[in-house]
Amino acid sequence: MDENPKKAPRSRARMLELVFPKDTNYHGTAFGGWVLSLMDKAASIAAVRHAGGNVVTARMDGVDFHVPIRVADAVALDAQVVRVGRTSMTIRVDVYREHMASGDQELATTGFFVFVALDDQGKPRPVPPLPEGQDTRSAQPDPDARP
Repeated sequence: MDENPKKAPRSRARMLELVFPKDTNYHGTAFGGWVLSLMDKAASIAAVRHAGGNVVTARMDGVDFHVPIRVADAVALDAQVVRVGRTSMTIRVDVYREHMASGDQELATTGFFVFVALDDQGKPRPVPPLPEGQDTRSAQPDPDARP
C-alpha cells in the first residue's frame, strides 16, 4: 500500500460516459438535457473539491452546443473552477465527444456553472481563493486536459 497517497485535484473534475440509445433524442443525437445533467454533475464535483464541502448549483450560463454527440460516442467532460467570489465559484465545463475506436476527440459543448458553498445550516459560506498564478479565465478549452 502506498504510504504517500496522492490527493485529487482540488479545483477540477473529469468524467467519462458512454452514449446509449436511451440518452438520445428523435434525431439520434444526445439529448441536451442529458448532456446538461452530466455537465452539472462534473461541475459540482469540481466545486465540492474546491470549497471543501457542500455546494448548490445557483446558475447555468452560456451553454453552447457545437457538434452533435451520437450513440456509441463517449462523452468526456473536464470541469474546472475558473473564478471565485466570496461564497460562489464559476466552473467552466468542456464536453468532448470521443470516437471510441480511434480515440479522436472533438469539443462538443461548453458551459459555465455557478455554485454557492453552504455551511451546515444551509447558509452561504466563504470559499478559498484560487491558487496563486492559476490562470483560468481563458475562453479556450485546454486540449492537454482532455479526459
